[in-house]
Amino acid sequence: MSEEAREVMSEREKLPIVYVRGYAGDTAGINKAVEDPFYGFNEGSTHVRVESDDKPGFYQFESPLLRLHLDEGYKILVEGGQEAYLEAHKDIAPDSIWVERFYDPSASTWGNGPEEFRIEHAAEHLLGFIEKIKDRTHAPRVHLVAHSMGGLVCRCLLQKILPDRNLIPADYVDKLFTYGTPHGGIAFDVGFGLVEKLRDATGVNGADIFGPRRMYQYLTPQADADPDGPSAGWDARAIPDHDGALRPEKVFCLVGTDPTDYDVAHGLSSAAVGVRSDGLVQIENAYVPGAHTSYVHRSHSGAYGLVNSEEGYQNLRRFLFGDHRVDAALLGHRLPERDGVTWQAEVRLSVRGLPVVMHERLASHWCPIQLSDGRADGTRDDADDTRADADGAVPLTTVFLHSDLALPATSQTMRYALHLRIVSLREEHGFLSFGDHLEQTADFDDILVVDIGSGPAGPEISASWNSLIPGAIAEFTPIGTRLRDEDSGDGVWSTTVALPGTAAPILGSEAAVRLTATSWD
Repeated sequence: MSEEAREVMSEREKLPIVYVRGYAGDTAGINKAVEDPFYGFNEGSTHVRVESDDKPGFYQFESPLLRLHLDEGYKILVEGGQEAYLEAHKDIAPDSIWVERFYDPSASTWGNGPEEFRIEHAAEHLLGFIEKIKDRTHAPRVHLVAHSMGGLVCRCLLQKILPDRNLIPADYVDKLFTYGTPHGGIAFDVGFGLVEKLRDATGVNGADIFGPRRMYQYLTPQADADPDGPSAGWDARAIPDHDGALRPEKVFCLVGTDPTDYDVAHGLSSAAVGVRSDGLVQIENAYVPGAHTSYVHRSHSGAYGLVNSEEGYQNLRRFLFGDHRVDAALLGHRLPERDGVTWQAEVRLSVRGLPVVMHERLASHWCPIQLSDGRADGTRDDADDTRADADGAVPLTTVFLHSDLALPATSQTMRYALHLRIVSLREEHGFLSFGDHLEQTADFDDILVVDIGSGPAGPEISASWNSLIPGAIAEFTPIGTRLRDEDSGDGVWSTTVALPGTAAPILGSEAAVRLTATSWD
């Protein structure tokens, strides 16, 4: 990293972070939530699943709040209360963390009658809180970090409260990071829709906020709202595109894929929402179309939950503070034309120096990438967030990297590995055929090792397939010319890396992974 680039990084002003917690349930749950000074953002964990024997292993994660304090120099400022601190101080450092305590008025422990919780009221309170933080810190915007329902409170602010006041969302929020937010609501695999209808009709414990009618009410500006409710085809996950809106590329959705550990924590059965979930939120409902996503094998909450996980924190840190974004896509592939054969891609992404996998989409976690032929048809499976680009490229991963975290012992390059597996499933008469099937065995399996450094003209990128690297990856040093930039546009660096010859019988001789690097602010 050049000295000039380091100066730019050091001068980059950090923005305040506002944490918005998730659903607490009935009054007893709300009372328990308000007893926590930081609404759960201070909770760490000591458990981690060890995949080899599927037994818990010890791993101490301090909590997102403490790690942001230690790693990024953020401060948690309290003087009898954070709102009291804001009232008493006029000039506050922007690198500070604030916890939005929107549940306090709905608690019964303060001596007054509790107010009915409404998500619109929470979003209005969040607006006032942000305005005060901006005024005291002189920051232009804030980052919002939210768990579960908290992400819907944030979207209510961005999509309804601010537009109804003729205010511009992008003037208030810079980035939104959500852990396990039910952006598409909460649905169940049992009851043929009757469970959802009963929930939405009775509104028990306010849970109707996860149904389409209430979501339409608090996610739609008054001027656009239809009194009869959402029309057919309305997608609760979508963020409307209009002047001043927070663009989906400024949103990151962390998606959990482990339903079983939510059962352990809450005594609920994953059968209610199905295995393709984090135990509460189905995978297809946990992201905003067009937003960045990372899939991690964590549950909605509890000892193995998303918020108190190393995986969640490392994605959060790099999304908020990283300076490079690298997208990988599969293109030029031509799948064999075989009747009854379905093709899937599995991906895992690891960043050097971290003890966790940052992103994994596996068939065993119910979230592989469904592949169609790599032609420019723009097709997409509606239950998948992977849409083919105009040239038929299938997005595989997006990773955010932080130059300050590059290891000096390795020429200060940022290294990550993209593990790519191609799997075929064969059907006969509508049923999977296991006659020649080898379980957990891929038709193609290799790892692309990517090194990114800084040069005088921009990033310098090298990439090698593990099958072609002699010896250990840790001892591998890229040799020779860096990959050529194939994009003439300013600020975009793009290249293609051909797949090894072993992939040709499956994906064709022109199959490649396209790497696209851009600066990330």
